[in-house]
Amino acid sequence: MKGFDKIEVSDIAKKGTYSIVYTSWNSQIINDLLQETKKELISQGVPDKNIILKEVPGAFELPLAAQKCAENSSSVIALGAIIKGDTPHFDFISSSCIEGLQDVALKTNKPIICGVLTTENLDQAKERSDPNQMNKGREFALSAMNMVDALS
Repeated sequence: MKGFDKIEVSDIAKKGTYSIVYTSWNSQIINDLLQETKKELISQGVPDKNIILKEVPGAFELPLAAQKCAENSSSVIALGAIIKGDTPHFDFISSSCIEGLQDVALKTNKPIICGVLTTENLDQAKERSDPNQMNKGREFALSAMNMVDALS
């Protein structure tokens, strides 16, 4: 994991409140990401009571849920998996979701971490969520904590 091997997390970040907004769609992928994200926050010293979990149906709903969660959080981590299919639906949902999350960050002045996988196929999504391979959950948690530090 380039860039995240030697992370120093401040007490400010450890005392922060982190919302993890995740989709029920592609639950096999999301459950691994969710578990690894939460595990990393806890291993860095964030109390379990400071981690708020909110489930939404799909990636299109992530920005609105992130905006609501940002009201009471130091940072929001949005988790989703959008896997390319045979129609342009992938392009529309990916763009809307990612642009929406960026808009929320700029409107709320809170770190909104885009933990949305956009992959060509299911195998790529599995690889990026597998705790024994390149599970991105750790990176999302560390990004959130680093942004809380950076903005404090």
